Amino acid sequence: MSTTRKHTALPKAQILIEALPWLTRHNGRTVVIKFGGNAMIDEDLKAAFAQDVVFLRHAGLNVVVVHGGGPQISAALDKHGIVSEFKAGLRVTTEDAMDVVRMVLAGQVQRELVGLLNQHGPLAVGLTGEDAHTITATKHRPEIDGELVDIGRVGEITSIDTGAIEALLADGRIPVVSSIARSQDDGHVYNVNADTAAAALAAALGAETLMVLTDVEGLYEDWPHSDEVISRLTASQLEKLLPELSSGMVPKMQGCLHAVRGGVQTARVIDGRVQHSILLEIFTDEGIGTMVVPDAEQEGDAV
Repeated sequence: MSTTRKHTALPKAQILIEALPWLTRHNGRTVVIKFGGNAMIDEDLKAAFAQDVVFLRHAGLNVVVVHGGGPQISAALDKHGIVSEFKAGLRVTTEDAMDVVRMVLAGQVQRELVGLLNQHGPLAVGLTGEDAHTITATKHRPEIDGELVDIGRVGEITSIDTGAIEALLADGRIPVVSSIARSQDDGHVYNVNADTAAAALAAALGAETLMVLTDVEGLYEDWPHSDEVISRLTASQLEKLLPELSSGMVPKMQGCLHAVRGGVQTARVIDGRVQHSILLEIFTDEGIGTMVVPDAEQEGDAV
């Protein structure tokens, strides 16, 4: 081997060796990843996300991907002449809108993601929360100014059945789950928040980690006065912060809180605008987002 080749090959070997403790630690564990934000729209970020997920699978992790599709749903509703309306941070989902939501999530966003993953092998299988009773919900009525408001076919998750997902994981597949739920009581389907769905699945699966991709660097300490990111906090510390958070971060951080309170070891909000942010977060010391740990965790215990 030439001297030049030695010099270029050695750093690659060192990077792989640095990942060894993490590869050992995470082997056989389950990670649930909420795919969203700019990573869903930018072509390069989508391709990098697919590479990361396949890498995790080949590194011995059980990976479950959960997705919503806000921008794609809004575009499709516009095309169908249906006005997008939001109340309490949630999309008002009429019967007509629900048909479009279901079509976009299961027929467009999920199909594209499954296709990107399957460029690397026969790995990804798409399903929605309706399949095999994976996600069951009842009608969600948010409270606005002290009154419960009807926002249509928006669901509140009541139960999770992990059977189909566990069977796919046991077969070496990567389940890709659209955030639609079957109804517990009225025979319809519901649009459920994808952050909430990912957190509920992570808890039900006993996942080691929940990762939520966002369009920010993490949870800011004192936004908008500071862009310092809180790198780590406990469930109780997060609970105290929730009332002060911006509406977009609330479901993500509530999801992280639900996950760690439900037995997930760490929940992380990471910047999906950074290529390969998932690998950086899982396989290096350079954590690039905000990590939430259970209250019992002492500094240095969780990874």
